[in-house]
Amino acid sequence: MKSNNDKVTIKDWSAADRPREKLLLKGSQALSDAELIAILIGSGNRELSAVELSRKILRAASENLHQLARWDIADLMQYKGIGEAKAISIVAALELGRRKALTDPVSQKQLISSQQTYQTLHPLIADLNHEEFWVLYLNQNNRLLSKVRISSGGVSATVVDVRMILKKAINQLASVIILAHNHPSGNLKPSKPDIAITEKVKNAAQLFDITLADHLIISQRGYYSFADEGML
Repeated sequence: MKSNNDKVTIKDWSAADRPREKLLLKGSQALSDAELIAILIGSGNRELSAVELSRKILRAASENLHQLARWDIADLMQYKGIGEAKAISIVAALELGRRKALTDPVSQKQLISSQQTYQTLHPLIADLNHEEFWVLYLNQNNRLLSKVRISSGGVSATVVDVRMILKKAINQLASVIILAHNHPSGNLKPSKPDIAITEKVKNAAQLFDITLADHLIISQRGYYSFADEGML
């Protein structure tokens, strides 16, 4: 039997095992981003432990998980010790995180500011390499009924069907809608098509007594609110 002096501490664990043991001991929230990635890849290379390799990857992504989420498998495989299987694990984990934000139960939260809308949609579209157009449907008290991706397009544009937006609003008896889409380029200035579709949706929604409360353009740098800027 081991004495208290023989007790194994975190300092005694191998570099590859420490994140796993730390998670078991303290829970996942106690781990750094690098330690969580280290658990995904399992091992490093001859020069670097799994944690050290993960830190190297994160540094290259500016210590930003949203930036890392934009990398593809080939980007990750440039690092010694990251083969296809490990790269796939990282990409899959980041995609699960994005989907979690989408599938979290809607708790009828009230959206009364552009900042709240931004916080709701940022995890879904801020770090995408292509444009997506989303609509938030709210009741008359501005409580969220649902968030729906209307379309997904290329690097600089996506097609928006106004009829589909209104059909979903009517089906849910929504009183208020908020439009949002991302700009992968990071440019938050609304384009002429952005302004045109906003006006088109606004006019069409008014025919059904539905209010267009805002249209947000979202990027990793922040957001632009049509309502805040007096564009509605």
